[in-house]
Amino acid sequence: MGIDLEELYKDLHAHPELSFQEVRTAGIVAGHLDGLGFQVHRNIGKTGVAGVLRNGEGPVVMLRADMDALPVKEATGLDYASTAMGVDHQGLEVPVMHACGHDVHVTCLIGAVEELVRTQQDWHGTLIAIFQPAEEFGGGADTMVKDGLYDRIPKPEVVLGQHVAPVPAGWFGLRSGVAMASADSLNITLHGRGGHGSRPETTVDPVLMAAAATIRLQGVVAREIAASDSAVVTVGQLHAGTKNNIIPETATLGLSIRSFSEPTREKVLAAVERIVRSEAAASGAAREPDFNYEERFPLTVNDDAAAQRVDAAFREKFGAGQVIDPGPVSGSEDVGMLATAAGAPLVFWFLGGIEPHYAKEFAESGRLPEDVPSNHSPYFAPVIQPTLTLGTEALVTAAREFLA
Repeated sequence: MGIDLEELYKDLHAHPELSFQEVRTAGIVAGHLDGLGFQVHRNIGKTGVAGVLRNGEGPVVMLRADMDALPVKEATGLDYASTAMGVDHQGLEVPVMHACGHDVHVTCLIGAVEELVRTQQDWHGTLIAIFQPAEEFGGGADTMVKDGLYDRIPKPEVVLGQHVAPVPAGWFGLRSGVAMASADSLNITLHGRGGHGSRPETTVDPVLMAAAATIRLQGVVAREIAASDSAVVTVGQLHAGTKNNIIPETATLGLSIRSFSEPTREKVLAAVERIVRSEAAASGAAREPDFNYEERFPLTVNDDAAAQRVDAAFREKFGAGQVIDPGPVSGSEDVGMLATAAGAPLVFWFLGGIEPHYAKEFAESGRLPEDVPSNHSPYFAPVIQPTLTLGTEALVTAAREFLA
């Protein structure tokens, strides 16, 4: 015991792995769990790891961290910055970076289980540590469940987890109820009729079709969703063509859709399909568009009673002024699938990860300078301390709130 968490974090940051490819990371965490006396289950949902530590009679508590990185080229300039390359699910070679802080999550969970093992005399029950693959892909938690996670380990009575965020280190964001949005990733293929760029009258131009659909989609939230509801429709990709004087056969759109209730989600998705089909029909498309739904993140919903218990424990541990309600966050998570499949309450919170000197400005305005990098930025680099120490303490504090 007594692992150097800072060195572990730097190692994980320098060696990121894409979704469902977290072989090295899984090997590291499995080795640590084994050394701490956990019963270790490997390769759940491809690369997932579950550790079980039984310490007498009592509740079953799950702590979860995600392991995967993103196809982002790091630009932080850190001496432990990633230069890794990987092959994504489409077979493309891409740079890889822990641009969302999952290396923080893994490190803090290792630190937490080590502390809980060291202080076993202070609690009783069963501790489960989950190191989940492919959160960024949206299917890691579900894949672990479908691969028989709860046939191998006990079902938890509560699921606990955290996510590092661009908030000053020392602050925690926690709320009851809906904490994070649902998300749908949608790829749309529009079919035209290709030809020479000098004779557009002989073609059906899918580029124009895609451009018109993109503009019209901006009206879904602005004109079809009530002000009392919330949603986001983002067209993040538009691909078409190979040469300036060729009108292509097809164009593709990549959409990310966020919402905070199932009725709103259904309304937005129906509007998107209606608009795209209508634009295709108006353009005289050769055939109906193809809609391919990929990642699907459910709403992240914190159990009221359990969240209130963790909130009170955090206020006592870290100070009442350090725990805030961030409101519903438009980002998405799949940790809720682990809780739903077990029929257990979820508590998921945000861990501050940027320089503490921003605390005064954040406390006074609730905002940070616009140049502070956020998650998924190539410049996102959580400050190592006190982030790792506080993230470890938060997991330990929450776990002890439920362990007998």
